[in-house]
Amino acid sequence: MSKYGREPLDLGGLRTLSIHARGGKVRVEDFAQPFSGGGAKAWLNSLPRILAADSFRAVVDAIAQAQSRKKMILWGIGGHVIKCGLAPVLIDLMRRRYATAFALNGAAAIHDFEIAIAGQTSEDVEAVLPDGTFGTAEETGREMNAALHGEAGFGEALGGHLEKIADPRYASVSLLHEAYRLAIPVTVHVAIGTDTPHTHPTADGGAIGRATHQDFRLLCALVKELNDGGVYLNVGSAVLLPEVFLKAVSVVRNLGHPLANFTTANFDFLQHYRPRVNVVERPHARSGGKGYSITGHHEIMIPLLAAALLESTP
Repeated sequence: MSKYGREPLDLGGLRTLSIHARGGKVRVEDFAQPFSGGGAKAWLNSLPRILAADSFRAVVDAIAQAQSRKKMILWGIGGHVIKCGLAPVLIDLMRRRYATAFALNGAAAIHDFEIAIAGQTSEDVEAVLPDGTFGTAEETGREMNAALHGEAGFGEALGGHLEKIADPRYASVSLLHEAYRLAIPVTVHVAIGTDTPHTHPTADGGAIGRATHQDFRLLCALVKELNDGGVYLNVGSAVLLPEVFLKAVSVVRNLGHPLANFTTANFDFLQHYRPRVNVVERPHARSGGKGYSITGHHEIMIPLLAAALLESTP
């Protein structure tokens, strides 16, 4: 007898079964194939039909189906997506109707606005925070706040203002400018104090709140159009847009509008709690549809997604 007071189990009587009867979740026919050229579609087809590769393919298929059926394809965009240079890709997708509306957090709007007026963005925070000059760019604060004193919502107001003041050299790579020019809805969602223009001497809390609340109501109207085949993509917003999106889902259903059988996806280089529950899981509870989590760097994954869409066929 062992000093532990028990003997190891005798495995002699263990029942076994054939591997052929057992089956397996991974099968050879699902394996990847070596890529031998042929473009994005061939590359997509070469991926294994397993885990994230299958999820990525499913998102491509959902967006392609939505585009062919003229359903809502709503992109939620965080700041990093814009400042790593992806606006031209998003603008091209917009022109091809693979993006029919956008929701931006404040950071995304700031980076895009600065690109439009100056061709540059993303200051070195560590270098300027010690002397208190972080977030004090005069043109950014002055012009973004000036845009909000009309009756338009936040996104429309910024786009309209950029049509007047954007540098012609950079206007065509501004998502806000190009969406406004093509009458594609853009909503902007901020919390007071989260964004650098809120510290500018001309900032008006009432104007900021009115404009972003109007955009929340517009977002609800856009979310309503996701029903039966639409797609919502949350790209690079870990907190604000997932929270706003979930509230919009609830508002739409509370007002009696059907909202079921749509697709959601979260693209980010880290998978956070709120996007997982508020975008990927909760919207589909007892309502059909499917959510996906795709992990990877925006500057790689979004161009790959765009390339796959351009060669996709529903």
